[in-house]
Amino acid sequence: MNLLKAASTVSLLTLASRVTGLAREWIVASQFGASAWTDAFNVAFRIPNLLRRLFAEGAFSQAFVPILGEVKERQGDEATHALVNAVASVLLAALLLTCVLGVAGAPVMVWLMASGLSELDEAVLMTRLMFPYIGFMALVALAAGVLNTYRHFVAPAATPVLLNLCVIGAALLGADAMPGFGLHPVYALCAGVMLGGVLQLALQWPALRRVGMVPRMALSPRGLRQAWQHPGVTRVLKQMAPALLGVSVAQLSLLVNTLIASWQGPGAISWLTYADRLMEFPTALLGVALGVVLLPQLSAAQAQSQAVRYSELLDWGLRLVAVLALPCAVALVVFAQPRVAVLFHYGAFTALDVVRTQGALMGYGVGLVGLIAIKILAPGFYARQDIRTPVRIAVVVLLLTQAFNAALVPWLGVAGLSLSIGVAALINAGWLLWGLRRCGAWGPSAGWAAYLLKVSVACSVLGLLLVMANRHIPWLELQAQPLVRVSLLAVVLAAAGGLYLGLLWLMGLRLSFFRRAA
Repeated sequence: MNLLKAASTVSLLTLASRVTGLAREWIVASQFGASAWTDAFNVAFRIPNLLRRLFAEGAFSQAFVPILGEVKERQGDEATHALVNAVASVLLAALLLTCVLGVAGAPVMVWLMASGLSELDEAVLMTRLMFPYIGFMALVALAAGVLNTYRHFVAPAATPVLLNLCVIGAALLGADAMPGFGLHPVYALCAGVMLGGVLQLALQWPALRRVGMVPRMALSPRGLRQAWQHPGVTRVLKQMAPALLGVSVAQLSLLVNTLIASWQGPGAISWLTYADRLMEFPTALLGVALGVVLLPQLSAAQAQSQAVRYSELLDWGLRLVAVLALPCAVALVVFAQPRVAVLFHYGAFTALDVVRTQGALMGYGVGLVGLIAIKILAPGFYARQDIRTPVRIAVVVLLLTQAFNAALVPWLGVAGLSLSIGVAALINAGWLLWGLRRCGAWGPSAGWAAYLLKVSVACSVLGLLLVMANRHIPWLELQAQPLVRVSLLAVVLAAAGGLYLGLLWLMGLRLSFFRRAA
């Protein structure tokens, strides 16, 4: 299989998701700005999203995909389908119980996450309206794990677009109708989220049918008892325990950051959310896409005892991280204001909002390489069914993050929160890399020093160009001329990207290594 082609396909579809995601945030920002109401919505939406990352796309996927890949390689499709049926049955029962408990316990969850919110009661109601979203997304994660294992990457990568389109439609078409129901217009976004969850799950089912893996879920007592007794379910649950702890660490960090931001004044959570959206653009395009493609292939290489192939796959991913993530990190740090201004500085989004979001974005930029590299390095452990090592590292990094918060937030405000995450991510990635090297899972291929030198030189020139463009173009003053501002941003980014790639080509860096490794 051509992994470069597969990763490119996922990246292109993820690009569509992130473009529509930016369009979503642009419309939300221009319609509602950064206020107590948008803070309430972001907290309410973050709760099911946190659980989705915790249980569905997080611990569940990390435990399920390697075991599914192993069963497929060693036992064939019939055993694989039996595992999918059993896991889906247990998952559905757990989701029904979770949704009931989540709706009932919404006040406690909102208070724990953002006790400083001025619109606390509204956040509770929004949480109850959107909490069932976790049920749809957990089943989407199950389907995505199966499809990725069968090397069908298109449907899983395309589904997030549906959520963004639904929220956009709700903001544009439903906001004016909400006051008629006695609700603030921001409640239209809740309806968009729920519709998006339904459509994302609906898109997966035809793809599962094409690979013959539509799960047959049993909710009868006898069927559930049989599903619980399936040896594959037992293995997945055992692997989920340490994986859950590992993902919990990351989500606990997000929870603490949201709580701290809620006490930084109205709009602070929204500033962090808008910066997070811009940061997720490169992390999704690079880190998530590579991680999605690599994890099943690493699992297969591990199952077949192909140690050399395993190391080559990791090295391939790390080389791509270096050549693609480093220029993105430079751009986020030195060119933050133009990006925020061009994308969000309209309507209710003020110049102060730009400055605050810009600071948070720069903090994320410092650690972008680490944030992306973790998406490559952690699967290097998961595919070996070693989840404990990343968990131990994550626990220590969580403590370091809070120490950074204590030092930086009083000085930098919201920007201190993102900077703490960025610095901690660099430490996390370095530690994971050292661990893979130490256990012999990864050995650097020849030429890494010269490779990094070429990339660093090209990044330095790119950064200089962006600094000049940031200094000589009045991005904030061009608010009344959005087409001019968008055109200038496109020209500057295209010129910077062309200059970067041109310098790499002049220094002799070619794509032959990536094609060969893929």
